[in-house]
Amino acid sequence: MTLTAFEAVETDGVLAGPERRPVNLSRNAAGSIHDDATAQKLGFRGGTVAGNIHCEQFPPLIIRRLGPEWRRRGGLSLHFMNATTDGEPVRAFIGPETAGPGGLRIARIWMETPEGVRVMEGDAWVGGRNPESELAKRMAASRPAADLRILASRKVGDTCKDTPARIDGAVALRRLEGVTEPLPEYRDPTEFGAKVAAPAVAIDVLRAVEQPLFKSAGDFVGMFGAIELEFLDGPVFLDTDYLADGEIRAFSESPKTEVTWYESVIRPAAGGPPTARMLMMSRVLKASSPLWA
Repeated sequence: MTLTAFEAVETDGVLAGPERRPVNLSRNAAGSIHDDATAQKLGFRGGTVAGNIHCEQFPPLIIRRLGPEWRRRGGLSLHFMNATTDGEPVRAFIGPETAGPGGLRIARIWMETPEGVRVMEGDAWVGGRNPESELAKRMAASRPAADLRILASRKVGDTCKDTPARIDGAVALRRLEGVTEPLPEYRDPTEFGAKVAAPAVAIDVLRAVEQPLFKSAGDFVGMFGAIELEFLDGPVFLDTDYLADGEIRAFSESPKTEVTWYESVIRPAAGGPPTARMLMMSRVLKASSPLWA
């Protein structure tokens, strides 16, 4: 992917990044929401660009607004609103800095199409845990699920411990060809002592808990609904062995989806404090399962 240089434009206190065209890196994953045929069968325009891919447009704006400490003790929390397809143009924005609870420095972030359609929205922060993040508020306001069929075997409070998690550097670096904002630290270990995982790659490390944490009934198609990524003692590195702990935090539902919320935390397998945490809201499409026929 050939990109123009990163140039942010500020208008009335809002920083706008350059227009980018994210690639649907999973378009060949047959049977997934990223596959054109499957997505169209379920009512989408085409295979969707994963929400974690969109997360990669925000770090340059966040670091410019809130500073480089975001890499070590900061986070972003994004609720996904309208899916995009391969190569569709989008632009990331960050609002003015505001004061948050406990001395946090916070700014609203969002993404739009050229027509002004809101793709996602949320907040970014620096300085510690944000108890009032976009996802924290949305999870607290969600109504408990009354009829789970695909996820019926799971319950709130289910956990898994010490799940091995690692991202191979060679794999991650090949994937960088499709990253919309390829920052130097993704390839160059000079600043941090090792190569830093881009947001979507860090999210993949934290998703290691999904296999031991979840069991479902039969085949289904899922998609990300929201992601909160926080660096506790960051950043997350490539070619590093981590251990991941996971917990199911909540279930909710909509007329078209079963919804699960889970939290994941990783720490170095060699010892040390937790590196990062994630709160994920994932949607399971009822129309994709015979249990909802």
